[in-house]
Amino acid sequence: MSGFFGVASKESCVLDLFFGIDYHSHLGTRRAGMAVYGQNGFTRAIHNIENSPFRTKFDKDLDSFEGNLGIGCISDFESQPLILHSHLGSFALCTVGRINNLDGLKAHCFEKGMTHFQEMSVGGINPTELIGALINQKNSILEGLEFVQDIVEGSMSILLLNKDGIYAMRDREGRTPIILAKKEEGFCATFESSAFLNLGYTHYKDMGPGEIDLITPNEVKVLKQPNEHMKICSFLWVYYGYPTSTYEGINVEKMRNRCGELLAKRDDVKVDNVAGVPDSGIAYAVGYSNTTGIPFSRPFIKYTPTWPRSFMPTNQAQRNRIAKMKLIPVAELIKDKKLLLIDDSIVRGTQLGETTSFLYDSGAKEVHVRPACPPIMFGCKYLNFSRSNSEMELITRKVIKEIEGDEVSFETLKKYADPDSEQYALMCEKIREKLGFTSLRYHRLDDMIESIGLDQCKLCTYCWNGEE
Repeated sequence: MSGFFGVASKESCVLDLFFGIDYHSHLGTRRAGMAVYGQNGFTRAIHNIENSPFRTKFDKDLDSFEGNLGIGCISDFESQPLILHSHLGSFALCTVGRINNLDGLKAHCFEKGMTHFQEMSVGGINPTELIGALINQKNSILEGLEFVQDIVEGSMSILLLNKDGIYAMRDREGRTPIILAKKEEGFCATFESSAFLNLGYTHYKDMGPGEIDLITPNEVKVLKQPNEHMKICSFLWVYYGYPTSTYEGINVEKMRNRCGELLAKRDDVKVDNVAGVPDSGIAYAVGYSNTTGIPFSRPFIKYTPTWPRSFMPTNQAQRNRIAKMKLIPVAELIKDKKLLLIDDSIVRGTQLGETTSFLYDSGAKEVHVRPACPPIMFGCKYLNFSRSNSEMELITRKVIKEIEGDEVSFETLKKYADPDSEQYALMCEKIREKLGFTSLRYHRLDDMIESIGLDQCKLCTYCWNGEE
């Protein structure tokens, strides 16, 4: 994933921008950048943050920034914001999203006369550079942004900064959020609503799907009205959203508490303690504990001084090692205990299986697992939140292949996604056996939708049921 933040202020925007971007550090671990526009034009810095936090890398740059308009980004992939010079003038650009037809759009740009794209150090072209090239094919910034909405397959939200202000464009399906906030000095635009809470801003509005606004220090001007149709990503609440953030009026921490409550109401397991896998699993465990009266405990603690962020390196072997290293057991809360463990999800199952073994090795009698979302059956087509390179890396698809063979139809997969089917029960039992759980019960999709509180038609649930 990625996250961005922008500020249009009557005074210097630099410190608000710096802290606002920093509050998105849980959304990426590779690159970060900030760009400011002032009397002397643009100032920009981009740094690698794989081994150092955002604040450490950018603190020394602050004295060189001067201006009242700024945007910035935390990214897990490409370097941004980019500064582009074109017939539309100079502008800085940040994007959040996924381009599924990137090769086709690259060919389209070459057909329109573009001669080259720079290759990134990780290979491939920078998607943000491609978006800038598409915008520049039109006669105005607004026309260019609308063109991007029409031609990009996947999802794309944008902050674009020029001398006029900040153009904010939310993905046409609203799969990711853009939230606006205000204070006396001006306005900010953000992915995470929690990013502005300590900066003196108050909520102004959530932009609608496909909406395009121009933000200046004095006003927010709507350039394109929002679409009625929305498919916001449910995983915002389940996993990668920060607990203090609120999207579409629904707070992440409160949703996770409700989810734990509904998990508990369908459960009758007898255990000594309820625990959540740090960090996202904790709120679910609190909701479960409050509903059942079973004591909440923390049988392992995440070592936050050196592993403060939720996301980890893209290399899977490193991720597995770090997942183990950052959790330290509390033997006195594990030995001879029957534990119920709640995690946000099971993707490959590698880390949760190792965590379970770790609890048994520390003396646990039983480990009952309750994922806070349904079984993930399909790889995401719209956002880059999953590390899986193939759907066949999913624990569900591995088990289904063992049962059904190589060729599995969509209709068969739908049966395995139905929590009331025999196929679903068989799949869950196979997963339980593979990962060594005492028992396994997933959150149902209907209960998860109730936990969020939005109509199902407004939520993207593709990864669970394959429905677009």
